Amino acid sequence: MRNAEVKKAMGLYFVMGTQNVGNQEPMAVLEAALRGGITCFQLREKGPGALVGENLLNFARKCQALCRVYRVPFIVNDDVDLALALNADGVHVGQDDEQAALVRERIGSDKWLGVSTHNVEEVRIAESIGADYVGLGPIYPTISKGDASAVVGPELLKEIRSVFQTMPIVGIGGISMTNVESIIHAGADGIAVISSIASAEDSLHATEAFSKKLKFLLNS
Repeated sequence: MRNAEVKKAMGLYFVMGTQNVGNQEPMAVLEAALRGGITCFQLREKGPGALVGENLLNFARKCQALCRVYRVPFIVNDDVDLALALNADGVHVGQDDEQAALVRERIGSDKWLGVSTHNVEEVRIAESIGADYVGLGPIYPTISKGDASAVVGPELLKEIRSVFQTMPIVGIGGISMTNVESIIHAGADGIAVISSIASAEDSLHATEAFSKKLKFLLNS
């Protein structure tokens, strides 16, 4: 039951922090994405100018409240203390963040745990410690993450899907309307998007376009 719920949430997974929206108002971008049909939201507040302390807590609360209105899971990137303080739906960690096994111990079994992965072995480890899903990437070159790893391509995604047939997998990195199809056909349950929505001239229109295409691909 939980596995199916997580897979469904992976469809159109929006990742955003205040640093990703340029001159736009972050809450307006998030609401546009929610209205447009995102299925999960991850707050990733990292990099130059990122909010900290009380400012971060207040912003995160606003994001969580908006996600609840639209009944969309609210995930916190890396910051376990923040996730616990807010009673977020889950935590997402990278390979360089706090060790995933320790995060699972801290958040318990009820919350979702997502792990960023870049190869078969990292997916195997994530599965062994009870990750609910993995983000695999970067599938294509990305400008959204200054610390991004080497591009893995849809070929690795296909290989990992053949080994881990039930693990919810979301593809991330350089995703646009032109390459969504290759990612879904390679075996992903959905896509994680940052700049293609956060930096779009019209975030609502961009989200609706992704949502429509994904519904067709995932149901065909």
